Amino acid sequence: MDNDDCSQPSTEPLKPCPMFRICKILEIENGHMLAHHPDACRFPHGHSRKVEITLEAEELDAHGMVCDFKIVKDAVGAFLDTFDHALCMNTDDSMFPTLKAAFGDRVIPFEKTEPTTEVLAKTFFETIAKGLEDYASRQDTRYRLRSAVRLASVRVWETSSSWAEYSQQLSRQ
Repeated sequence: MDNDDCSQPSTEPLKPCPMFRICKILEIENGHMLAHHPDACRFPHGHSRKVEITLEAEELDAHGMVCDFKIVKDAVGAFLDTFDHALCMNTDDSMFPTLKAAFGDRVIPFEKTEPTTEVLAKTFFETIAKGLEDYASRQDTRYRLRSAVRLASVRVWETSSSWAEYSQQLSRQ
């Protein structure tokens, strides 16, 4: 099967496509409070989070890679650093104004939304996708990011046994 068949619109059933994937894991210490949670999660608490960023491509580049792992850190490391040692909060939480005033940018607002691990995964995915797109358009980088490389998923670990993942599946419409 020709790899070009993988991205063409079709009314035929989906067929297996060869795909290479890489995953870069970045770690942050991050807190949140879930204002509407019925139990202890409504109080401030923290997690040692792993953020798994998975990229994919149907073919490898001239160096035998999906892309260099350094690209991920270069493209999105600064964004994830803003979440390190920060507290994510729903702006509807009655404590939000007080904590935001006291700790400034270390309190990250989630507009009328509970900052669950699922919400963080989606937020990270959307921002990382944009960061990779911006990186790929730059000409001043040491490592090139091909347009054929796609962000497949972002998985955010809350504990050593619990994670949430967000992806955007391709569809044939």
